[in-house]
Amino acid sequence: MKKNHLNGPLSNAVQHSVQRYFRQLNGEQVTGIYDMVLQETERPLLEVTMHEVGGNQTRAAKMLGINRNTLRKKLARYGLDQ
Repeated sequence: MKKNHLNGPLSNAVQHSVQRYFRQLNGEQVTGIYDMVLQETERPLLEVTMHEVGGNQTRAAKMLGINRNTLRKKLARYGLDQ
C-alpha cells in the first residue's frame, strides 16, 4: 500500500510555515509567494539530496525524478554546482 505523502510531516511543515508567514505579514500586500515557496524548499532539497548521494548528479537526478541536465541548471542557479 502506497503511503499518502500529502498529509505527512513535510506537507505539515510547509503548511505551518506558510501560515506563519501570512500571520507575520500583518495585512501587508505581497506577490510572488508561489515562487518564493518553491525557492525556499528547492534549495535545501537539492543540498540534502546531493549530500545523500555523495555529489553524484546522476543518482540525485534519478532520486528527484528529474533530468540530469535540469538538475545541473538548478544546482547552478543556487550556487551548489561547485
